Amino acid sequence: MNDFFKPRAAKPKADSAQKSAEVDHSAYTPWIEKYRPKKVDDVAYQDEVVAVLKKVLGGADLPHLLFYGPPGTGKTSAALAMCRQLFKTPEVFRDRLLELNASDERGIQVVRTRIKEFSQRSIGPSSLGGSVGQMKIIILDEADAMTSVAQAAMRRTIEKYSHTTRFILICNYISRIIDPLTSRCAKFRFKPLPVEKQLERLQFICKEEKVNLDEEALKTLVQLTEGDLRKAVTYLQSLASSNTAVDSAFIRNITGRIDDQVIDDILAVLRSKDVNAVIKLTEKLRQQGYGGRQIILQLYEPLLTTDDLTDMCKAEVFEKMAEIECRLMDGADDFLQTMSLLVAIHEQYRKVNN
Repeated sequence: MNDFFKPRAAKPKADSAQKSAEVDHSAYTPWIEKYRPKKVDDVAYQDEVVAVLKKVLGGADLPHLLFYGPPGTGKTSAALAMCRQLFKTPEVFRDRLLELNASDERGIQVVRTRIKEFSQRSIGPSSLGGSVGQMKIIILDEADAMTSVAQAAMRRTIEKYSHTTRFILICNYISRIIDPLTSRCAKFRFKPLPVEKQLERLQFICKEEKVNLDEEALKTLVQLTEGDLRKAVTYLQSLASSNTAVDSAFIRNITGRIDDQVIDDILAVLRSKDVNAVIKLTEKLRQQGYGGRQIILQLYEPLLTTDDLTDMCKAEVFEKMAEIECRLMDGADDFLQTMSLLVAIHEQYRKVNN
């Protein structure tokens, strides 16, 4: 009984702590972050941008920057890599850098609060050399999603705090950035990555992660992701976690590519004279989960090369495609826009046949 009331010795927690410390967190890291370039020199195929950023790291003045170009070409990676090399310690990196995704925080209130407050904030003395080392940096990713009012408000913020803060604007479409902003930034276009560079990077990741994929499968992956290396790496991680045999057909399925037979069936219905069949087809495509933008991408080539439509009819179809794609990017209803497109193409076929 006496033993029952004796205080029990606390169990040592060193083992559990040691086990938790031994957990490999890299196993849970998305590959797009795990293999993101850590240095400016690691950014592939953007020689002009790399040369400028290396001069900045060497002590040259840093202007406001505007990176634009297709997705997955290294715009955000280049900006972050420069900041990591510029602000060498994690503490300084967190203190001097503000990274915002403007597609989520796109209104004028963000400019008036977070951006302005960060720009106004004073910073302590730093051992970093050069004038750039005394600066704060704000990275605005997807800046083309910001409203025109927010962009106009940010123009004044850039001017007022240029002595302490530098802005790096990142976007896909430079035409959506107002002229007063673009005129205040040094503009750099990020070129689409060639197939060889993408294959080289994917093969490197496969070697590091011990993934067995032949070159033909990787070429199919590059082709279907249309030069977007970020998307290709994400799909590669999905393929690595699958237990099935990976071939071109499996890759097409996992990337959301519409089967060629389905495209042929769509074209057959569009050539028919029954508009109700087109409406039923649209409903069927929605039930199968095919998006309007993917339909546009895969209908473009066969419509361009067909002899069933005149050049004027093709021009009207492609103008309609551009209009529908713009609406989809602005958040319009996918089903209605897909129906509008297919009915418009059907009308062009009817015009030729009549």
